[in-house]
Amino acid sequence: MSESSRKPRVLIADDDEANRDLLSGLLSAEGYHVTCVSNGEEALRVVQHESIDLALLDVMMPGKSGFSACLAIRSEPKTRLIPVVLVTGLTSSDDRIQGIMCGADDFLNKPVNKHELLARVHSLLRLKEFTDELENAETVLFSLALSIEAKDPYTEGHCERLSKYCVTMAERLQLPDEMRVALRRAGIVHDIGKIAVPEHILVKPGPLTEPEWKIMKQHPVVGERICSPLKSFRLVLPAIRHHHEKLDGSGYPDGLAGYQVPLSARVLQTVDVYDSLTTDRPYRKALRPPDALGIMREEVNRGWWDSSLVDELEAFVTGSVPHFAGAGIKNER
Repeated sequence: MSESSRKPRVLIADDDEANRDLLSGLLSAEGYHVTCVSNGEEALRVVQHESIDLALLDVMMPGKSGFSACLAIRSEPKTRLIPVVLVTGLTSSDDRIQGIMCGADDFLNKPVNKHELLARVHSLLRLKEFTDELENAETVLFSLALSIEAKDPYTEGHCERLSKYCVTMAERLQLPDEMRVALRRAGIVHDIGKIAVPEHILVKPGPLTEPEWKIMKQHPVVGERICSPLKSFRLVLPAIRHHHEKLDGSGYPDGLAGYQVPLSARVLQTVDVYDSLTTDRPYRKALRPPDALGIMREEVNRGWWDSSLVDELEAFVTGSVPHFAGAGIKNER
């Protein structure tokens, strides 16, 4: 059965067999594939090993409660997007607030009303379908970016390393979670626009001609255009477009100067330059970290890179105490 035509899978966790049978019967009659368990621990095992589209969790269960199971589902990247409905006989506002704090998407009161159950399940499954489509689009972009990287044996692993470096730098700078996610994504897809660059230019061992260089300089613009339809990538786009800018205005594609260059792009370009210097290239062997950092210091003096970010990179590479930990770093325009 294809992914698009498979039955949605609903998990029911309730220690009362009669309740499980009631909910399972109502949902199975609507064509849903239902899995039933009797406690929170079993529910967590199921969501870890099966493809679950929605979870109905009884609040009051022995062992791990519905609140605890919901919180655990939300804390795991693999399961955090599964819609969770808490089924409860509790009616106080404090209980509902606790459910919201645990990450529940909705509530159903006992005794369950059939029409309310089906309406809420249908609504949340539609939302899950949209979320899956966004995740699939992100996966396609990542796959495309890695296929471009694979054309050049000298850049193998470059995107994955940049993604990890970006996240580490974002953590050291104490950037918001949404910026950390954006930088993780940007590390993977920053050069996706190179799909528009002919392969003979991408892998050319010698200097590019002026016409070839003109083509190469368009890849950040193309990359931004490819990723722009995804609203979830709105914070990624500045890093894609501007990671080849320089603080003295001599970069491309827009010739931005100083702190016109967005912070995300400055972080990405800092680790990009470092990774390029410390990996083998057709024209030279990989440099030792101290030598690479020395070259970057020279380029800081030329006005190319953000000195505070190079400081932070050096602290990360050498394992020393963070220079700034977020203080003094200029943010986005």
